[in-house]
Amino acid sequence: MISANALDAARRYSAAARAAVAARVGTPAKAARLETEQRAAHAMAWGATLVEALAALDQWAHSAKARNRYGEPERLVHCIGFGETLAALGAAIAIGPGETARPSDLGLESEAAALLAHPDVAALVREGTGAQARAALAAHLSAGAQPLADLGDETLDSIRAQFHRFTTERILPHAQRWHLDDALVPDALIAELADLGAFGLTLPQAHGGMGLGKVEMCIVTEELSRGWIGVGSLGTRSEIAGDLIASAGTQAQKARWLPGIADGSILPAAVFTEPGSGSDLASLSTRATPRPGGGWRIHGAKSWITHAARSDLMTMLVRTGGPGHRGISMLLAEKPRGTRENPFPVPGLSGGEIPVLGYRGMREYELAFDGFEVASDGLLGDAEGQGFRQLMQTFEGARIQTAARAVGVARRAFELGLAYAQGRRQFGKPLSAFPRVADKLALTMVDIILSRELTLAAARAKDSGRRCDVEAGMAKLLAARTAWTAADACLQIHGGAGYALESEASRILCDARILSVFEGAAEIQAHVIARGLLAGAN
Repeated sequence: MISANALDAARRYSAAARAAVAARVGTPAKAARLETEQRAAHAMAWGATLVEALAALDQWAHSAKARNRYGEPERLVHCIGFGETLAALGAAIAIGPGETARPSDLGLESEAAALLAHPDVAALVREGTGAQARAALAAHLSAGAQPLADLGDETLDSIRAQFHRFTTERILPHAQRWHLDDALVPDALIAELADLGAFGLTLPQAHGGMGLGKVEMCIVTEELSRGWIGVGSLGTRSEIAGDLIASAGTQAQKARWLPGIADGSILPAAVFTEPGSGSDLASLSTRATPRPGGGWRIHGAKSWITHAARSDLMTMLVRTGGPGHRGISMLLAEKPRGTRENPFPVPGLSGGEIPVLGYRGMREYELAFDGFEVASDGLLGDAEGQGFRQLMQTFEGARIQTAARAVGVARRAFELGLAYAQGRRQFGKPLSAFPRVADKLALTMVDIILSRELTLAAARAKDSGRRCDVEAGMAKLLAARTAWTAADACLQIHGGAGYALESEASRILCDARILSVFEGAAEIQAHVIARGLLAGAN
């Protein structure tokens, strides 16, 4: 297959990029040199991410062919995805607003030229970047075509169908009003999600969960986030807390907390970030000191804590020892639920809400701890100094889930853009008939499928039991960019109507923007990917 040959050529180019960066920073990379060579390292990471996205897209195409589902829309997605991505690899990759990574950043001008000169690469770039292919795909999409989304597995496809219906009926009709009212996700909806098993998907069956994998988690998260990212993100807190307790907790901690997390009666909050440290968790300063008779007292401040007031359980990263990672522990801190009038009705804990543009439904808070007490059985795993290591074990799942959230947001942006482009007429014809609008619709769909398939590939790697921090970082990096470009295209198609607060397009834009920031900013993701690749982790 022509795409297989092109993929092999792209892999060789990616290997050359890795070798070029390794020559500058060492293998494994020396931290100071990796920071100095950040532009080259991140260019390599982005390039490797795009190559793995092509591999996932090619697997998607193989699956479609094996199931006799490779129609013209699928062929066009396959062709455009390869053409546009290969062209970017050989010329310029957008890695951020106004930032472009070029082969010259890595000293690979001749290797890039050789990539683009490869006959199969050249053929795919010629067809896949052409206006005719985009116009043909846009025409299929406008006629109602849906490029292959199901997985050919009865259970997985049933889960997708169930949550797709739920989102369409119970979330989409209300999400815009909830956003404008800055309302919490309603308790009644949380109860319905709990009945569907949304909070215990990956938790062990022995503790009330469903015992499913990260692939199922991605499917559910994507569908819920299509309705409202606030609903899709509820499960992230349960995922993080559940993973922490299931992987590192004592048997007593598992028995106490996991059943309630699984049935939705216990809503967790992740309390990690501090005002002065951000992603630099090793420098956090919130301190836990032993209480006479057992337990801990907490002093310090945390920031950007999602769902803090309504949560029942805080997974808290605190310092119990000396400086650096080894002085950090993880606490399981019980607290009463608050109300809007009294958000933190417990001694030693106060906080204020941080108003935000989007990502509403749970609310963000700054927290101050002044002698807040945690019970004697609150040290995760009864193991002091293991908090950073315990947290790192959950980041893969959290980042894969964030990628799935981004895919869901991008899907909703596409749906809105397509509907408006078909319904809005200018100069006697629908907007979808204009080439630049059609291009936006076609390229958005291609990006969604690239990101979805890369995310599912990361989920499968996680489900296999192997380390996948590189794969998870790649999925999150690409999907977050897709969500933003899809939301931006959606609003552009709407024009001034999309800029109005009442327009769902404006909400999607606000929600999409956060995805390249939380769960590790895009720059952090690129750094993690680069370091992992140079260490031979992938």
